[in-house]
Amino acid sequence: MTEPLLDLENLTVRFRTPRGEITAVDRLSLQLARGEVLGLIGESGSGKSVTLRALLRILPEKRTAISGGMRVNGRDVLGLKGRGLRAYRGGTVSMVFQEPATALDPVFTIGQQISQAVMAHKGCSKTDAMKRALEMLELVKIPSAASRLGSYPHEMSGGMRQRAMIALALSTSPDLLLADEPTTALDATVQIQVILLLRELQKELGMGVIFVTHDVGVAAEISDRVAVMYAGRLAETGTARQVLGLPRHPYTQGLLASSVQGLEPGARIGAIPGMPPDLAQMPPGCAFAPRCALGR
Repeated sequence: MTEPLLDLENLTVRFRTPRGEITAVDRLSLQLARGEVLGLIGESGSGKSVTLRALLRILPEKRTAISGGMRVNGRDVLGLKGRGLRAYRGGTVSMVFQEPATALDPVFTIGQQISQAVMAHKGCSKTDAMKRALEMLELVKIPSAASRLGSYPHEMSGGMRQRAMIALALSTSPDLLLADEPTTALDATVQIQVILLLRELQKELGMGVIFVTHDVGVAAEISDRVAVMYAGRLAETGTARQVLGLPRHPYTQGLLASSVQGLEPGARIGAIPGMPPDLAQMPPGCAFAPRCALGR
């Protein structure tokens, strides 16, 4: 049996807060095969972004406790330290953040930022790193790529910044790409372009991808498999066709019913009542029970 690219076993992430310890990710178990795209969906606060940050080991150590198993390429991620951890971040696993305007460094050009990452992880010269940066900007279809090497983030549109962020994340040839709602801040036309681009690059480069989104339509477009999270827990997982076509969990059914797709003009959206639970005061049993249509 082929070893999975990513293997999470009972991953638990707890934060120490003034209100006490809260569990943001609760015993999450998932696997991701090489070359596969996993769509991670759920409402805000369900633990999607925390899961990605735990995978990249960028959560603040002083107030975060991570337990369980987390293996990438067979390596224990939680056991990485020092040089091994630096090589892992950006080398083995890269991340495309939700808002490139804040993720990109405003005082360095796009070319400088990409080339620095390449030099750090590939050990090549500055000249070769800049050539790689140009190749990546061309790969993500940025017009006039050579001139854009000298552009600062604020000199580019939102769509171009997002493409530059993708180029930066892919420049080190990672095995696993983490995409944290990379299309949320973009208009509909640019969203479609970025989704198609990511899918094309993923197939071309053979990467595994975890694509976090709260948009079911986006998840259906890009994912091979889908995992649904609620209040830090895994509600349901399966192929995209299984989960989005025949959802079993009431929460997944509620998410799909909350879409405007297929509704007649003037019809009411079937929104899920209530709010997600307070992670500091979780209800007993199923976390979704207070909002579940089956229990009312």
